[in-house]
Amino acid sequence: MSAISETIVREFLEASGFLVQQGRKFVAPSRRHDSHIDFFASHPAATESKATLPFELRPADLKHIPRAVFAVKGWHTETFSPAVMVNSPEIFRFAQPAAAKAAEAVFGADTIFLKILVAPSLPASKKLRRESVEHLRGKGVDGVIEFPAVLSAVIDAVEKNRNYQRSDVLQLIRVLKAHGMLREPQLELFRAGKPRRAARKPKP
Repeated sequence: MSAISETIVREFLEASGFLVQQGRKFVAPSRRHDSHIDFFASHPAATESKATLPFELRPADLKHIPRAVFAVKGWHTETFSPAVMVNSPEIFRFAQPAAAKAAEAVFGADTIFLKILVAPSLPASKKLRRESVEHLRGKGVDGVIEFPAVLSAVIDAVEKNRNYQRSDVLQLIRVLKAHGMLREPQLELFRAGKPRRAARKPKP
């Protein structure tokens, strides 16, 4: 699942104007010295934001980010609650000082960059969501973007009349759209339909 998640995120970053370099193309036998950075991304046309960027990023916010490292966590059946984070310290390894050395090797020394986590979803509860954000900040993470927002942005950008033969992911989305299985803009494939009530029989 992690490979397809990373592929979707890369498509998203490139469509957002980033030049993307993959952190690694191998699985290390020992992750002790692994930075856990999935992507180094530079945005040559980034513009300065008039307001402070939110911690919970939206796709439109990325045009204001000149450089960032991304860690993709494709745990699509889990919510990033405080309890999950406490039990999974490797989540934050990409934001630790040791990982900064890997980023400096790509971006150059003394270069400012953000550390962004792509997470499946944050808790729906306001209290747990706030605690999750505080926990992420405390571990050195600069921002988080939820995977559904990434996926929706990728789907929205695909045109069914174009041929995306150089990308299996985009071509699959195009085929689904062409056959009416992804309906714009609601994307009904990903929306659970409300159960229909059984019609009442007229009384005799």
